[in-house]
Amino acid sequence: MHTTFLQEAIRLSIENMELNNGGPFGAIIVRDRQIVGRGWNTVSATNDPTAHGEIVAIRDACARLKTFHLAGCEIYSSCEPCPMCLSAIYWARLDRIYYAADRNDAAAAGFADEQLYRELALPIASRSIPMVQSLREEACAAFQTWIKNDDRIRY
Repeated sequence: MHTTFLQEAIRLSIENMELNNGGPFGAIIVRDRQIVGRGWNTVSATNDPTAHGEIVAIRDACARLKTFHLAGCEIYSSCEPCPMCLSAIYWARLDRIYYAADRNDAAAAGFADEQLYRELALPIASRSIPMVQSLREEACAAFQTWIKNDDRIRY
């Protein structure tokens, strides 16, 4: 069954890349052996650098299931998720990741996944994009208000 779902993710990646909808990446979300979300890379079609196949599939599944937690679901991706997509998968609480190509295959095709993995492993001060922290105490006040709000929707 897993190969069938991976084949669907790969099919989406090829079909939509050939339609010039974006890069060669596709993903599906599955719950109880049913596809509940589909996505493919639409970065160049939508001018949205976050519109990776996995992100689009997560958004689709969450909209269909009317939830922001996808526990009980699995994701099938045509390629190993980049750091952004991997983070979104963790935030969505997906149970498992199945993928076909890996980050080295993506790098050979000109995608910077491996570079991003290396960058995130560096100390903040050593990263290529400078990060400057300011107004920490003011920002932490929002966290204190959050903690005190008994009606908050917990992540």
